[in-house]
Amino acid sequence: MIALTKRKTWLYFIPYDLWLALFVIAPVALIIYQSFFDLGHHFTLANYSTYFASATYLKMTVNSVWYALLITLFTGLISYPTAYFLHQLKHRQFWLLLVILPTWINILLKAYAFIGIFSQAGLANQFLTFIGIGPQQILFTNASFIFVATYIQIPFMILPIFNALDALNPAFINASRDLGASNWQTFRRVIFPLTLPGVKAGVQAVFIPSLSLFMLTRLIGGNKVITLGTAIEEHFLTTMNWGMGSTIGVVLIIAMIIVMTLTGDQKPKGGAPR
Repeated sequence: MIALTKRKTWLYFIPYDLWLALFVIAPVALIIYQSFFDLGHHFTLANYSTYFASATYLKMTVNSVWYALLITLFTGLISYPTAYFLHQLKHRQFWLLLVILPTWINILLKAYAFIGIFSQAGLANQFLTFIGIGPQQILFTNASFIFVATYIQIPFMILPIFNALDALNPAFINASRDLGASNWQTFRRVIFPLTLPGVKAGVQAVFIPSLSLFMLTRLIGGNKVITLGTAIEEHFLTTMNWGMGSTIGVVLIIAMIIVMTLTGDQKPKGGAPR
């Protein structure tokens, strides 16, 4: 009976294992394999030596990390207060749904919408003209790229933080206030530390995709913002140097693993946490 139950349990994991093998492990393995070949399809390590010896690629790497950090920082500064405020509302699930709704719209449509808003004749410049500042060059700047990327990523930061707040036991907050803690002390020593896993999950959900942005760098940044995502697109679609593009992809995968390790839950070894 036990063996039959174990067999049924194992069968339940087959679809998941197949999905993981076909759409996660196989693509990653293919990228790693392709990174060791040059344009003539000859095995080589030159792609990696070129990457780490090139000041251009290293600058792209720094730019990617820097912009991803800024986007994550601004997203977090906006998302935590927003999630905290939404959690206090009566119909918080409804308001959360309104926050998530923009994620249902294609990112390309949102990018073109912001092109219209930030253009010389767009709503942003019309408002600046109305208040006497006059039209400014908003589109195709670093600031516009960070603004749009932050706007797009906000729901992905709000949701895990909101879930962490929703899972927080109110008894801890009541106990803190019964012991005489102020609202700020309760937030700083009780609420924020206990919801930190939600913040870390939000950082993963925002920082990792932000490392490889390429569409917004062209449409909103006007190719003035150069990241590794832009380089990958260039190598795969323009120069057709799939080996170099795959090499950059491997670097991004390693960076993503590092981010997930740093932001993962650090559980003490040797038993349950005290």
